[in-house]
Amino acid sequence: MARGLNGSANGSSRWFGGQGTVEARTPGNEGSLPPDVVEVLPAVVGVHTTIPENRRSAQTLGSEREGHGVVIDDEGLIVTIGYLIMEADTITIKDAEGREFPAELVGYDYESGFGLVRATVPLRVKPMPFGDSDQLLLRSEAYVAGVGGEKATLKVKVAGRREFAGYWEYLLDNAIFTVPAYPLWGGSALMGLDGSLQGIGSLLVEEALGPGSPAFPGNMYVPINRLKPILGELVANGRLNRAPRPWLGVYTVEHMGQLVIHGISDGGPADRAGLKRGDILQALDGEVLDDVADFYRKLWASGPAGAAVTLRMERDHDSFEVTVRTGDRAAYHKYGAD
Repeated sequence: MARGLNGSANGSSRWFGGQGTVEARTPGNEGSLPPDVVEVLPAVVGVHTTIPENRRSAQTLGSEREGHGVVIDDEGLIVTIGYLIMEADTITIKDAEGREFPAELVGYDYESGFGLVRATVPLRVKPMPFGDSDQLLLRSEAYVAGVGGEKATLKVKVAGRREFAGYWEYLLDNAIFTVPAYPLWGGSALMGLDGSLQGIGSLLVEEALGPGSPAFPGNMYVPINRLKPILGELVANGRLNRAPRPWLGVYTVEHMGQLVIHGISDGGPADRAGLKRGDILQALDGEVLDDVADFYRKLWASGPAGAAVTLRMERDHDSFEVTVRTGDRAAYHKYGAD
């Protein structure tokens, strides 16, 4: 399981059903869900993928992944979190009644983290309508659901709306943080009290209340408003028709005020340039780096994928500079029969 900043981890786990079904309801709350929420719960499905062992993400995310997805149209289109379907060669959907259906990859957006798949047969469930995730404010009440209906539903509160910088060159400017933690979060549905889809589950985080607050586990959700303007293009093309962001293939964490390379993607740009785990990042193209988010913004402002950047580094108390030819992260991974 791939781990990230603040102890975050992806929500892959075993295939749902039988004794493996998540029990997420608060004891004593049977029958207490709003009718609008109950009505859309069948739209939450299980997502199971298999990934060839020789694909790059299998090393960090595993060759078999399980999570959830949400049906969002009458044609079986399902939104989930992208790491569940990255480099998958088989995708299987399981509905709330335990029936399994094959599905196909539709699209994946690295910038937001959303993934789309489509069932190859009609699912015959009411799609979950989109809500306005900008209206989900601090201390708002909401519900989180995985496949399994009412028993897999948990009432939560919004613990924060803030920027999130993931160690894998990922930045979300208005992430939703909820408490308490949902046990199988990957691709789960964050719903408003009216049953509208507000976000898709991405991570477990140890500091859901924010920096400087006591450690309290919760989840991070990608706001559904990030999907709305790109949905049509993802469905039509599988990815966005824009120049890809420059990518280095480094996993960066903040430690004692320094940006430390915690890991490197095998065969990626940083690996080819000779960067190593434990190297300290100090500056990019002569500009001092303040934190992980600042590093990403400066990197992405350097030009499209393929642009060269100069990094000032520190290794074993020695400073040095290295020029790295950035890459396209989407080209680094393979999909389907590629």
